[in-house]
Amino acid sequence: MNILAVNQLSSTWNFLLESSLHYGLNAVLAIFTLAVGWWLSSRFANALDRVMVRASLDATLRPVLRSVLLWLVRLVTLVAVLGQFGVQTASIVAVLGAASLAIGLALQGTLQNIAAGMMLLLLRPFQVGEYISNGSIEGTVDEIGLFATKLTKADGICLFAPNNQLWNSALTNFSRNNTRRIDMPVGISYKDNPAVAIQALKELLLADERILATPAPFVVVTDHADSAVMLNLRAWTTTSQYWEVRWSIAQKVQAALAAVNCTIPFPMRELHITREAEAKLAA
Repeated sequence: MNILAVNQLSSTWNFLLESSLHYGLNAVLAIFTLAVGWWLSSRFANALDRVMVRASLDATLRPVLRSVLLWLVRLVTLVAVLGQFGVQTASIVAVLGAASLAIGLALQGTLQNIAAGMMLLLLRPFQVGEYISNGSIEGTVDEIGLFATKLTKADGICLFAPNNQLWNSALTNFSRNNTRRIDMPVGISYKDNPAVAIQALKELLLADERILATPAPFVVVTDHADSAVMLNLRAWTTTSQYWEVRWSIAQKVQAALAAVNCTIPFPMRELHITREAEAKLAA
């Protein structure tokens, strides 16, 4: 009886010793693998960050790509560590794949915004500081994020626009080109001489140093409206000075026309009374 107990105790002790050695070595190897994987993930992420800086990649996109690579390496490291303890990695990969599919379907709209944000950062249809318009979305770009773009409207109101909406429809960038054309309609009376008015307005444009010489500014008759002969002032200026020049020209137009005895008419109606109508009124 004592011999059997001693043998059983010895077998148990040997099993515990072998298991401790086996799992102990696996634990040490797992800790080593985890440490190396974490170290490599940081090294790879830093190396990618340096490459993106040298390539002048957008500052908004760099931390996103860095994080993706960092956690991708760490995820592979965790799967390798679990494999050290006999966990079936194929099952883990399958579960992760199913979970990714479910998350992707649940966050379909969000993922579309992320994809659109990356395309906006790569192709750069607009940049920070530019004024854009896209349907009801209009304003100066303050920040291009992965999910939404932050803008400031002309009245100072902050606007967040989903990237997917900016990417999937036509967009107007008012700030991208260096120059911009001013088109300003002006009406003169039918009693005035259009040639005199055109010369006066052309001299007004040429006198402004902010108006570009090429293309040359000009004034033409565009229409004969009900109450006025319509002229159009057309001139080019730098984009940064567009509104300043436009407002300045609009302020000086009336004085320039008045100097040559031309007037800007307002809608009028002429009433002609015949003799028959006068007789009826008298009766």
